[in-house]
Amino acid sequence: MVRINELAKDLGFKNSFLIEKCQEYGFVDIKHHANALTGEQVSLLRSKLVDGAEQSVSVKEKPDTPKAKKKSTEKKDVDTDKAAAPKDAPKDGEATPVRRRIPLWKQKAREDLIKGRWKEVTKVSQQKRPRRFEKRTKEAPKEKAVVPPKEKESKVTVELPATIKDVSAALGVKAGDIISKLLIGHNIFATINQGLDGELIEMLGIEYGVEVELKQAKEDEDEFSLEEEVDREEDLDARAPIVTFLGHVDHGKTSLLDSIRKTDIVSFEAGGITQHIGAYRVETNGKSVVFLDTPGHEAFTAMRARGANVTDLVVLVVAADDGVMPQTEEAINHARAANVPIVVALNKVDKPEANVQKVKQQLAALELNPEEWGGKVQMVETSVVTKMGLDTLLDGLLLEAEILELKAVPKKPARGIVLEAHVHEGRGVIANLLVREGTLKHGDIVLCGQTYGRVRALYNDHGKEIKVAGPSMPVAISGLSTCPEAGDKFYGVKDIQKAREIASKRERKMREVALSGRQHVTLDNLYKKIEEGQVKEIKVILKADFKGSVEVLKKSLEEISTNEVRTRVLHSGVGGITETDILLADASDAVVIGFHVVPEDKAKVLAEACGVDIRLYKIIYDATNDIKAALEGLLEPDKIEQALGSVEVRKVFKVSKVGNIAGCYVKSGRILRNSMVRLIRDSVVLYDGKIATLRVVKDDAKEVKAGFECGIRIAGFDDIKPDDIIESYEIQHIARTL
Repeated sequence: MVRINELAKDLGFKNSFLIEKCQEYGFVDIKHHANALTGEQVSLLRSKLVDGAEQSVSVKEKPDTPKAKKKSTEKKDVDTDKAAAPKDAPKDGEATPVRRRIPLWKQKAREDLIKGRWKEVTKVSQQKRPRRFEKRTKEAPKEKAVVPPKEKESKVTVELPATIKDVSAALGVKAGDIISKLLIGHNIFATINQGLDGELIEMLGIEYGVEVELKQAKEDEDEFSLEEEVDREEDLDARAPIVTFLGHVDHGKTSLLDSIRKTDIVSFEAGGITQHIGAYRVETNGKSVVFLDTPGHEAFTAMRARGANVTDLVVLVVAADDGVMPQTEEAINHARAANVPIVVALNKVDKPEANVQKVKQQLAALELNPEEWGGKVQMVETSVVTKMGLDTLLDGLLLEAEILELKAVPKKPARGIVLEAHVHEGRGVIANLLVREGTLKHGDIVLCGQTYGRVRALYNDHGKEIKVAGPSMPVAISGLSTCPEAGDKFYGVKDIQKAREIASKRERKMREVALSGRQHVTLDNLYKKIEEGQVKEIKVILKADFKGSVEVLKKSLEEISTNEVRTRVLHSGVGGITETDILLADASDAVVIGFHVVPEDKAKVLAEACGVDIRLYKIIYDATNDIKAALEGLLEPDKIEQALGSVEVRKVFKVSKVGNIAGCYVKSGRILRNSMVRLIRDSVVLYDGKIATLRVVKDDAKEVKAGFECGIRIAGFDDIKPDDIIESYEIQHIARTL
């Protein structure tokens, strides 16, 4: 018995071709290359396909029947003309059979069989195939080179923010295994590029038996080298103060700004240029004062929320006929939160109903005491109509600047703040900058947040093209790749390639931060922030329906403060929670508390976008209890040591490249793998630290109880001797109360 595949290999045919011939010659049972043939069938196939004999086999009868044998002997007597006729030709008196269309490759094969060339053709093709096959088999080992397994480290360092891909590379574990573990063990569905928080990374390290050390990714030293430079005293020159006007609506901020601007001889020539620049300079007594064209404290706070403390001084505009209003108090709180000095402009004193003394009393109640009353706040009486007090206000600002000793180094690369930016149809991206230090020149390379470029054109606050801009100069530049964000810091750099790399790096980081989301302090995550050492006080913005409620709540919150922790009320007022409150909370990382008030629709949307925590209360004790509970979380917990077990060292094993392993017997209690231990010899504590390895025989163990033996390796300590005592203990943190 011979299988089809063996015979096909011997004859040099394809399995499919040989099976088709078997079907054609009447071997209907042969349908697969694993089917077996009898000796007679093999002989017949060899004679038909190899020797080229023209023998006909009935399709309906098997070749081993007597009738078939008789027919085959009769065929030998047929003349050559008949023998050359097709085997399927009909006999006399028979119907003509229906012919199937034979493919060209089959016709060619039959012709080769008749001519006796099939064997030579297959031999030639077989000679070529092994060469191609051998070539592939030789190259295959190169593609599948076996990499020796990397020795697993006991301690790794992971930089934050880190994705599953980063953690996989650090731990030496497949990313798919980490994803499965998070899904099955922690019910967290994550992707390979998803960021993980530090707590989750440390937990994964414990589960895989690797100690993980977390650290924040360091900023590129070249990126912030300007900030780290120490300016020499001899290089410092005085610079102009940067001033922002704040105050209540309709108290005359815009009119006062316009009046001061008209005192400058050149400023009126530029028309409305300052509205585009966002800042302008005013000359007085040979000195300059720079005014930001952002009279609303919303823009002032929005820029500060991006880390841009642009303003040196704040002018608080209060109408003498109207007095202190809610927005006036908000402006004071915004200025104090930014730690910026305040100069008060008592505007509209020319009106008959103006009452300057009353306004001063109201400001004194807000801890803004005028100089004539023994305080430290300059209060200048001004009038836009009569131009009263404008020069005095400018002189007062220059005096405050002298007290602050505002200085900068002009002879170094420029650095400053982006005020705003837009795309101009003809000139491309136009960025309005305020130079704080150094000198910005035409052709300099500038890095602004996630964008960069070369300064192609430089305009001053009057719209005139200039070549150089020094400290405290507002300018507009063109040439940046994209629009920067308001509040971004800009730097002058020397290498455009370096600027491109830093901008790309910042863009990637911003994308990661956007995916992970910015987390503000809330009463829910406050304890976690405390553990990270990020907060030691609760900042609160308080809004209530009545002034009396505000005072009671404010007093109650301040009373539960202690020397260690405290509540700081940044702003309190009457009325609903507004967008301004959310902006201040966003900038100062504060919690908004509403008592019998609700947030406006826009404020609610803004709070959700910024992640600001809003708490609404109807009972005063609920508010104070929540704040008290949060403050208790700020207190450092009491640390109590609790003994776990005692272990006796009976033998010490020295292992090369590892250290000394103590063969121990647990006398009492238990010992945990993550517990603290102290080694005692002759009643003297020689070492206090942690366990590096805890094993029973050769297997890692999480816990070993009394009466069992174990192997212990102490991290960073090898001076272990028999009869030493190892005590296991843990530190319990007991929460304190106020």
